[in-house]
Amino acid sequence: MALAVAACSSVPGARQVLLPDLPKNAEVSSPSVREHQRVLSAYGGAYEDPRLHAKLTNIVGRLVAASERPDLSYKITILNSPAVNAFALPNGQLYVTRGLLSLANDSAEFASVMSHEMAHVIARHAATREEQARKTEVISNVNDLLSDPQVGAMALARSKIALASFSQQQEFEADGIGVGIAARAGFDPFGASRLLTSMGRRNSELYTASRGGDARSLDFLSSHPTTPERAKNAADSARQFPATGRAHRDKAAYLASLDGMTYGEDPADGFVRGRHFLHPKLGFSFMAPEGFVLDNTTQAVLGSKEGAGQALRLDVVKVSPEQSLIEYLNSGWIENIENGSVEELSVNSVPAATATANGNQWAFRLYVVRFGGEVYRFIFAAKNRTPEADRAFRESVQTFRRLTSQESRSIKPLHLKIVKVQPGDTVESLSTRMAPFDHQVERFQVLNGLEPDEQLKAGDFVKIIVE
Repeated sequence: MALAVAACSSVPGARQVLLPDLPKNAEVSSPSVREHQRVLSAYGGAYEDPRLHAKLTNIVGRLVAASERPDLSYKITILNSPAVNAFALPNGQLYVTRGLLSLANDSAEFASVMSHEMAHVIARHAATREEQARKTEVISNVNDLLSDPQVGAMALARSKIALASFSQQQEFEADGIGVGIAARAGFDPFGASRLLTSMGRRNSELYTASRGGDARSLDFLSSHPTTPERAKNAADSARQFPATGRAHRDKAAYLASLDGMTYGEDPADGFVRGRHFLHPKLGFSFMAPEGFVLDNTTQAVLGSKEGAGQALRLDVVKVSPEQSLIEYLNSGWIENIENGSVEELSVNSVPAATATANGNQWAFRLYVVRFGGEVYRFIFAAKNRTPEADRAFRESVQTFRRLTSQESRSIKPLHLKIVKVQPGDTVESLSTRMAPFDHQVERFQVLNGLEPDEQLKAGDFVKIIVE
């Protein structure tokens, strides 16, 4: 599918519109400011929560004082992204995503992440990585992201990969240094092994089960992919420290700082609810065909159907109002349009057009819908396009509709709620209090770092996801 639509950047008058805004005064800012703006652009901007930021800053301060370089200065930014990720720049700028914060279950686990990132700075891993990125010219200026939308999208992806490219040896070295920093700061040194285990379970148990894919591909942009070997080595490192620091996990206070934090996608970018995709800001929704699992990315909504050889992509482009949808379908943004397949139609009183195209391994059913001054492109792909599959694609497009003002206002983001376990509460009963998800029980267990057969204890605090 990616190869089939790669030529869309050459269409005159058409441009992607879901790219980040150009930061103000980027042309006169320092290199460190430009790098910071690049990170914000790649990860959805900063997440503003003064209470949470103060809590994290306090933890980082304790770690700095216990590190090998207490003279270094660090600043932490919470990234408004559901990805599970954290990284550091050589200048001491630390980044952590909402997704990672939601997966951690106490201050010791979060401290293990930050001490690991500080270790990369102390050992000059981050500086080495930055130099490698500069040599390959991944990206040198924020303006490069926006000069051409398709080039910008590719640059964002490449820059994320560059941020992720530490060697295995560097990862193990940072794990060891980080465990030592956290332990000397008074945090439970086993926080690293617990969090690494949770990351591994999130991929192998939850996301593979819900998406039917290779878990390794789902977090490939994560700075530090988790492995059982890393979790084991982190636990071995923790055993070298006396037990006095192991009691300090600060779970209740850490979870309290997460109470109310946005979970999952930012509604400003649209979000997924099962097979539904809703975008309150742009004012539309649609439902994927039965059996599809959706993923909302910066550039497009992607979907696939497990075991069926079917996929979809929804994105949006600017097309001149003078250009008809029929003309746009025939303009060359996708190759091998079948003769006689282009036709006009209406989708819930909105003008649209459709066509079919063939690739080497995939057959495509295309729809373009003109809505709100933009053109929305639905690209359905099937390795074996049958009448049944084509009918499912058509029915899915027909669910595309305008949200009423009341609907847009009523759609609320998901957020974390911290609750106290009461006598009689079970994993199953508390998971039913969450917003609807696939694999509800497993999601609750992974979110709270619980083993599959682990029971809840009355008086403990746990996270649930609510609207």
